[in-house]
Amino acid sequence: MFVRIVKMGFYKQNIDIFLENFEANKAKIRAFKGCNFLELYRDKNDSCIFFTYSYWETEADLENYRQSEIFKNVWSITKPLFSIRPEAWSVDKIASLE
Repeated sequence: MFVRIVKMGFYKQNIDIFLENFEANKAKIRAFKGCNFLELYRDKNDSCIFFTYSYWETEADLENYRQSEIFKNVWSITKPLFSIRPEAWSVDKIASLE
């Protein structure tokens, strides 16, 4: 399993559109084969910056999601809302304490 972290910055006037789109699609994303976890975070210092954290079984599962109609539909709405180029990282979780 690995973690996918995506940083996104939005124009202030587009934040509600992004949040509505995320709300409408989060359950579909989380239910996608190989997705074990999904969270959305908002930066404490810049309210226009958001992060998604998702846990995936395999890189192939993430790639299948990225080629899916769900992703294409979400991305077609999200992409024009950006104020900065999104950044993404795929990382292996080393430790987790709860």
